[in-house]
Amino acid sequence: MGIRTKISKAIQLRRSDERGRTELDWLDSRHTFSFGDYSDPKHMEFRSLRVINDDRVSPGGGFGTHPHRDMEIITYVIEGELEHKDSLGTGSVIRPGDLQKMSAGTGIMHSEFNPSQKDPVHLLQIWIIPEKNGLKPVYQQISLKNKKVAGLTLVGSRRPKDGVIHIQQDVELFLGRFEAGRKEVYSVSSQRGVWLQLIKGELDVNGQVMSAGDGLAVEETLGLILEARADAEFLLFDLG
Repeated sequence: MGIRTKISKAIQLRRSDERGRTELDWLDSRHTFSFGDYSDPKHMEFRSLRVINDDRVSPGGGFGTHPHRDMEIITYVIEGELEHKDSLGTGSVIRPGDLQKMSAGTGIMHSEFNPSQKDPVHLLQIWIIPEKNGLKPVYQQISLKNKKVAGLTLVGSRRPKDGVIHIQQDVELFLGRFEAGRKEVYSVSSQRGVWLQLIKGELDVNGQVMSAGDGLAVEETLGLILEARADAEFLLFDLG
């Protein structure tokens, strides 16, 4: 017997073209939740998920050195490269398939630039509110490039594991890569919520058809039926 699902106001679709937007000469950023000059009381956050910015940075452009504190910051590069430097002494280039996490904790300074002079970089930057303030700043980066990822794969967790970024909050983060026609059921535990962010392709979730850039908030639902209508890549956040 398949998992029954409750489909009602418990599932809310956030269309890509309804997001907020910041346009600069070097940046085109779409905001799922209120951020910077974009403020929408209906879209402030989802549980501990505070920011999902879909950024396109022009060649040579980037974010100069700036501070963060008391936030779990996750970066996923979709296309191009992003150069990171921080006050912990970390320097790295984040490439497609890489997942970076920075626990800002008591305070950290960092910069992010597109090192290419000809190619843009496309990335997601995600902020998660940590379980408590005043944590020690930590940097972590993993590569999924040589890891076989088909279906759903755990890539971030509250519980430290090899090959998985450590998120200091009650969150499990999955990377989904579905070939067209693939279908899976994801069980949702009682009292938890799920946010699904579609990066590429087309995905049917409990009858809701998602296109690239769309997000989906899920609560009070026993399970999700995920079916790719075209090759799809997405992030799934299981949140306490």
